[in-house]
Amino acid sequence: MTSLSFRDLAPRDRYKLLCGVVVPRPIAFVTTMDENSALNAAPFSFFNVFSEDPPLIVLGLQHHPDGRFKDTTRNIHRTGEFVVHMVDEALAKAMNDCAVDFPSGESEVAAVGLMTEASTEVKVPRLAAAPFALECRRQVSLAFGPGRELLVGEVLHLHAREGLVDPARISVDMATYQPIGRLFGNLYSTQRDVFAMDRESYDDWQARRAREAR
Repeated sequence: MTSLSFRDLAPRDRYKLLCGVVVPRPIAFVTTMDENSALNAAPFSFFNVFSEDPPLIVLGLQHHPDGRFKDTTRNIHRTGEFVVHMVDEALAKAMNDCAVDFPSGESEVAAVGLMTEASTEVKVPRLAAAPFALECRRQVSLAFGPGRELLVGEVLHLHAREGLVDPARISVDMATYQPIGRLFGNLYSTQRDVFAMDRESYDDWQARRAREAR
């Protein structure tokens, strides 16, 4: 068995292990607006949902090596508004293209040729091609050292592509959705092989174990 103390590892090695072990991770494709109304778009895989009441998401933001904020962080600090888009197989290439290190102030959205639509409750536009878009407002930001920041955002509004959500049952059609997940390095995963496992009550679990022991 391999046993590693993170106290003995360099930050780069910790990063490689955490990214390789905690997989697949959902991808937040985030749009923000700078002071000149240029629309920034960047993907983040240190991301997840945190709570439904209140409806919160968490986003791990990384700064430049010299401690300067990247565009997404700077824009959210200034306006408090952003839109998180989920990434499906059709949007994967555009998401990856927006990870290119464009100069600050140049819109990745315009450079890649993504179409946008107006949001409902925030000023930041959303990406028309995204299967889901979550309009968000910053609740709190926590700094952890000079290079990392944890952002907690409240989800104000959700937009879904037609056919992805059953409005009567408020359920998502996974076969139509086709989301991708982040692995490590340049690797991603599809979610085509889906299986179900029912969660038993404690009494049902005991009864099943008793039957299996006979």
